[in-house]
Amino acid sequence: MPTNLEFKVKIKSIDQFASQLEDIGAEFIAVLNQRDVYYKTKGKLLKLRIENGIESLILYKRNESGKNRWSDFKIIRFESTGVENFLNNIFEKQAVITKKRLLYKYDNTRIHLDQVRKLSSFLELETLVLNGKSEAINRFNKLIRLLGLNRKEEIRKSYFNLITSLKR
Repeated sequence: MPTNLEFKVKIKSIDQFASQLEDIGAEFIAVLNQRDVYYKTKGKLLKLRIENGIESLILYKRNESGKNRWSDFKIIRFESTGVENFLNNIFEKQAVITKKRLLYKYDNTRIHLDQVRKLSSFLELETLVLNGKSEAINRFNKLIRLLGLNRKEEIRKSYFNLITSLKR
């Protein structure tokens, strides 16, 4: 199961961070229109991601309370469409998150500049563990410094948690 080190922070300007990413040499990958459908499960998050028409099922478990925010995940990609209707007959749907994501990559870290409907704008980092966790932490911390991010402003919740807390 692959592992990421993750970070999320609310931002005021996507354009500002897009410019910073260009300045540090991050590679722009794509504009992604995403719709995430979250299903009820025990102890993990299960979502169907519909991204620019491609459907994937993602199961992940993330430690939201530790010093670092590690996430273990599995992804199944589908060749057909209509997976949501199929899953709706099996699982209870809990929330739907719609967002526009600008995807960048820097030294095996995915950088997301997200405009999330009903929430706000966010920057997310996902540093893939390649050669052990300590090496991933070094790459991750370097990017935090380059972007001038404040670890104390970190949001330790998924978009699912943020959107469902609005409904209460």
